[in-house]
Amino acid sequence: MSSRTDEESAASPGPNPAHARSIASRLIWLYTIAATVVLCSGMGILYWIVVRHIYEEDTVFLRDKLAALREDLYEAAAPQALNEELKRARSGDETYWIRVYDPTGRVMAATPNMDEVLPEKAFPSPASAGTATPKAIEYRSASGRFFLLVAVTEEVNRQPYAVQIAQDSSNDKQFAQEFAVLLLAVAACGAIASGAIAVGVTKRELRPLQEMAQAVERIDAKQLHERVPRLGWPSELQPLAAAFNKMVARLESSFTRLSQFSADLAHEFRTPIGNMRGEAEVVLTRARMPNDYRAVLESSVEEYDRLSGMIDNLLFLARAETADAPIECSLFDARAAVEKIGDFFETALEEQNIKISCLGECEVYAEPILFRRAVSNLVSNAVRVTLPGGTVFISIVTGDSVARISVIDQGRGIASKHLTHVFDRFYRVDASRHSKGTGLGLALVRSIMQIHKGEASIVSEVGRGTTVTLTFPTRMTPSGNHNDR
Repeated sequence: MSSRTDEESAASPGPNPAHARSIASRLIWLYTIAATVVLCSGMGILYWIVVRHIYEEDTVFLRDKLAALREDLYEAAAPQALNEELKRARSGDETYWIRVYDPTGRVMAATPNMDEVLPEKAFPSPASAGTATPKAIEYRSASGRFFLLVAVTEEVNRQPYAVQIAQDSSNDKQFAQEFAVLLLAVAACGAIASGAIAVGVTKRELRPLQEMAQAVERIDAKQLHERVPRLGWPSELQPLAAAFNKMVARLESSFTRLSQFSADLAHEFRTPIGNMRGEAEVVLTRARMPNDYRAVLESSVEEYDRLSGMIDNLLFLARAETADAPIECSLFDARAAVEKIGDFFETALEEQNIKISCLGECEVYAEPILFRRAVSNLVSNAVRVTLPGGTVFISIVTGDSVARISVIDQGRGIASKHLTHVFDRFYRVDASRHSKGTGLGLALVRSIMQIHKGEASIVSEVGRGTTVTLTFPTRMTPSGNHNDR
């Protein structure tokens, strides 16, 4: 059971599409969360500033009252000197309490009924004499009222007097609570509004994606010529439209080449098979001499050889395009390898009165067998198009970290309209298809050069001949596809 679960997990990697959230929902959530965090942060800072300001005002008020009491104590250390301040403590809108202790710890003066509201133990320990701003503490009475309490020691005539001052901060506390509720309500409404705005903005801004998806859905295998318009999209989607159009262009080109390849392959196979079948049918119409049968068999063998070579080349091209196996490259003398190729064509050259001239020398870094196959194909083509009495030149040069092998013929040349297609499979300059070649030679050469990370190029002039150049890197960069020996 567990092994089956492991296999199912391996067969379907990645997140479950059913649980995947859309980009729109992610953007909405992220925008809403970000806006809510910013809004709450701003509200929190505003609340802190307002409450801090209220607290500082209350502290300033207590400091002023403490300064007034100090002056009264310095003028006369007697309860009568504090009567005016005590009267003000219970009059008008100023609600605060005062209690003063003499050096013996006896209450010297106090606001009436202060013990009922603010007992002595509620106050902090008195601050030392001379403290400019003693620390105030918050106190909540039994009745639910809030106070700010301050206690300080003052020296008058070198005698310590303890002073306790309290201010009613219930209104400030109530305001802070109501202000906090208001800010929370504003933050909640802001979060809801942010979510609604995020939904509208996200749907509007992602609408081009839906339109692009609809445009893409209209393109199928029968309409690869269509393209997604590049203009009219947001700047972020224009590269996507361009990349998609390039992909469709590559697919269209691949489909076109595949269709042409299938047609060419059928034609190339049909011709020799039709020839062999026609000759066999003619021979079988009546009894013939042994030499007639032999002639038919010899002709069939030639066609078999042609088909076999064509199949070998097609298999090589297929492996070259799909395989990722490393090739064994080595550094060897290019001139010696080219001369061996010339020796192989010696018999055919003597029959056609054609010469091969090898110019230059260098070392090339390549796979020897593939190198000989590529150069042999070029020499074979050059010999086939060169007129009797002509010469095929093979130039070998090195420079700029590359080795160049050029095969130059003295044939009729190739028109410029054909040069961009000569490396395609089954492409022939002679459209009548009566030439002896199969149209795979140069395609095979290009594949070999691609394997070597090199380049095959062609230059031709009608009436003067053709030059095909193979460019090999003198030392390939390590890429995982090439091994040094």
